[in-house]
Amino acid sequence: MARAEVDMANHAIHDKLETQIKIAEAKLDIVKAQAESARPDAEIRVVPELLAWKRALQLELRALKKLGGDRWEQAKADLEAHIACFQKLLKDAESKTKAG
Repeated sequence: MARAEVDMANHAIHDKLETQIKIAEAKLDIVKAQAESARPDAEIRVVPELLAWKRALQLELRALKKLGGDRWEQAKADLEAHIACFQKLLKDAESKTKAG
C-alpha cells in the first residue's frame, strides 16, 4: 500500500475512534445528569472516574495521531480496548443511576 493510502486509512480510523469517544462523552453527560438528579451520592462516586477516563482517551487519541508504523497499530488496538472499557463503565453507571 502506498504511503498516501496508509495515511488516508489511518486518518479514517482516527476519525472513527474520535467519533466513538465523542459519542461516549455525550453519554457521560447524560449519565452525569441522571446521577445528579436521581442519586447525588452515585454522582459523587462515579463521575470523577468517568471524567478521568474521558481525559485519558482524549490524550491517547492525540498521541495516536502522531505515531506511525507498528507503534500506531499497537496504540490503535490499545485505544480501541480502552474505548470499549469506557463504554462498559458508562453503561454500568447508567444502570446504577436508573436503578436508584
